[in-house]
Amino acid sequence: MTESASNSARTSRLLDPEQIAIQAGRQMPFLRLPQRATVFAERALRLRQLSAGHPMRDYLLFIAELVQAQHQVLQDYAAVPLPDAAACDSAARGLLPPLPATLWTLDAAWTGELRRLLGLLAPRLPAGPALDVVQRVIATDDATLNRQADLLRNGLARGLDMAAAPLVAAGLQAYFTHLVLATAETHGEAVFGRTDPATGCPCCGSRPTASVTRIGADESGHRYLACSLCATQWHYVRIKCAHCESTRGISYQQLEGDAKDGARGAYLGAVKAECCDSCGHYLKLVAMERDPEVEPMADDLASVALDLLVSEAGHQRAGVNLMLVFGEAESP
Repeated sequence: MTESASNSARTSRLLDPEQIAIQAGRQMPFLRLPQRATVFAERALRLRQLSAGHPMRDYLLFIAELVQAQHQVLQDYAAVPLPDAAACDSAARGLLPPLPATLWTLDAAWTGELRRLLGLLAPRLPAGPALDVVQRVIATDDATLNRQADLLRNGLARGLDMAAAPLVAAGLQAYFTHLVLATAETHGEAVFGRTDPATGCPCCGSRPTASVTRIGADESGHRYLACSLCATQWHYVRIKCAHCESTRGISYQQLEGDAKDGARGAYLGAVKAECCDSCGHYLKLVAMERDPEVEPMADDLASVALDLLVSEAGHQRAGVNLMLVFGEAESP
């Protein structure tokens, strides 16, 4: 090998993940905004697929019905205030999301849309505890709903009504998904750019639920983080911790078994936990090349057994799934 060739090879080997990402970014999009017509519909369908023979079948089907109601509400969501062009520009210059979930003032319309969502859900449920909670949340006053929403969007469990949390979260997801889509329609998708830290959603700043390696001409093999709140996906280099951004001490764990083994086969082999020894956290990675039908929130929810496996090994969950909130229960 000539010296110049040797130097060239050495340079290529020393490219760090960010340099690789910059090169890759010339061929693939950084941001994948949710699609109003499909984002919740596809999630509901995946939940139903995963429920067949699953130990959590009843809960997965309940969440599928809840997500289907989110889909219906999103199609004609009420008009709500959006950031103006100056606010979007200021956020971009500061490498901040223009719709920061923890700081954004919730418009009064969101509670009305939450009640509409739950009103669509209620007739689909049999008499029992789940329906009782739905009816209780519908009857809850706005001030209480806003307090519960503040706890959820700030990641606080103390004082949270755990039974009602997925329902309130569903309302917040519909609201922020609409905010993102309406802002893009008004100002263009370019208002959503790279932010610091790169582990937060470029639209609302929320933590991801999981990551997904995609397939397709422009995105094949590239990893995207999936927002837990607004369903936006953004490019994030592979083999890099989505919590502390370290590239060292990364390892993977997954459930063992036959990927064609009945109900569990829907997620066995397609879901791994990316574990970081530097910070002790992990985030799930769902692979479209293993199963083109994967959906980050649905597959994360259906693979709770993997969370138990990884937590027993001493790692802490970095992802957030608002349909399965853990913490200290609060009596209604």
